[in-house]
Amino acid sequence: MAVNTKVEADQNAPAVTRILAEFVATHPSKGWSDAVEHEAHRTFLNWLGCAVGASQHEAVQAALRAVQVLEPAAQAMIAGRQDRVDIANAALINGISSHLFDFDDTHLKTIIHPAGPVCSAVLALAELTGASGRQLIDAVVLGIDVACRIGNTIYPHHYDRGWHITGSTGSLGAAAACARLLGLDTEKTTMALGIAASQPVGLREQFGTMTKPFHPGGAARAGLMSALLAREGFTASPRAIEAPRGFAQVVSTKFDWNEITDELGQRFEISFNAYKPFACGIVIHPSIDACVQLREQGVTADNLVRLDLRVHSLVLELTGKKEPADGLQGKFSVYHGCAAGLIFGRASEEEYDDAIVNREDVVATRRKVVAIVDDTIDEAAVEATATLKDGSSVHIRVDHAIGSLQRPMTDEDLMAKFTAMSVPVLGAEKTRRLIQQCWSLSDAGDVRALVAQAS
Repeated sequence: MAVNTKVEADQNAPAVTRILAEFVATHPSKGWSDAVEHEAHRTFLNWLGCAVGASQHEAVQAALRAVQVLEPAAQAMIAGRQDRVDIANAALINGISSHLFDFDDTHLKTIIHPAGPVCSAVLALAELTGASGRQLIDAVVLGIDVACRIGNTIYPHHYDRGWHITGSTGSLGAAAACARLLGLDTEKTTMALGIAASQPVGLREQFGTMTKPFHPGGAARAGLMSALLAREGFTASPRAIEAPRGFAQVVSTKFDWNEITDELGQRFEISFNAYKPFACGIVIHPSIDACVQLREQGVTADNLVRLDLRVHSLVLELTGKKEPADGLQGKFSVYHGCAAGLIFGRASEEEYDDAIVNREDVVATRRKVVAIVDDTIDEAAVEATATLKDGSSVHIRVDHAIGSLQRPMTDEDLMAKFTAMSVPVLGAEKTRRLIQQCWSLSDAGDVRALVAQAS
């Protein structure tokens, strides 16, 4: 029998579900700056490259076999593959694929990877409906804004409780994006958000397994279905986000409603997206960056005796796996990331191959890494000191890793990253054309021209 307990709640929250719905339904097309517009294309490019790059992974193969049991209609493509499935499962599998390498975009304020749920859902729907590139980009900007504003509202308390915020807010972002693409009015968009609010996806316990990338895929599918249900008249609470027993107040003890309403329609959260140069958890990036710099100063695995890291507690909480058994676990090991940076001078997907993670010299190097928690250090920073066999030491402090907003990846960097992931799958010429189509996506009359190149 349930216990009738009294739980402290905000009874007077603003009507943010409807406020967001009205924003999504009525905001003008391309109602933002050229900088925001360009960032939307960068976000889509990075997302698609990640999805194509991971398309042959065993997790994608397993997911595809599972959905094919359902005999899905051939409605939409899976990036990097010839297979076609229904739009809900295309959203699921592309969401899984785009996050598998942990190489996708990051909204640094919340550690949300917003493109996975939003782009995976909206591209599948756009392919089915024959939407224009302009419609797709509009939906991406607005869907990401919804996901990240809700994330701002509940982070970090929601994340600290163990929720994978990419999946939990991603359902809402994907629902908003798909509602926009379908042209739903404010009332039906409110219902779409309400339906999605009952489908948060993802627990941090799953980090280092195939289920972590399932989270953005599951969120993409949930958001897409929420919008379709709303279009057909399916109902939900119009206060599903803000009510005392609604999404925000159930999944977090912090709910700052101003994060949703302040500068809505003027400040766009996609502007704060960052892109990864390293294929692993974002909190490892400063440590890898430091190790690459140490390598450039002559530190090697052979002359290293010990590498001392001073890091924020979140780094070890998320990435403290000392002895990862495979590549997926290696993405959550600051120790492996440091070994990769010192030995290879990089940490791309190749450095997270199972064989590399278990290679003798890599294992020996990561065992020389000693990480100490120091919460005076920002979670985006690191102090690294290498002690060498000759008794000397080399010290590096990184306050902003490469790929951060302060040291962003350039368009050229993103194209090189895309090329490295896509060429082994699609070939050089198809990759070249696909990059061009991503940059000019907002001018495309029908997104299916891009889809044809991506599969």
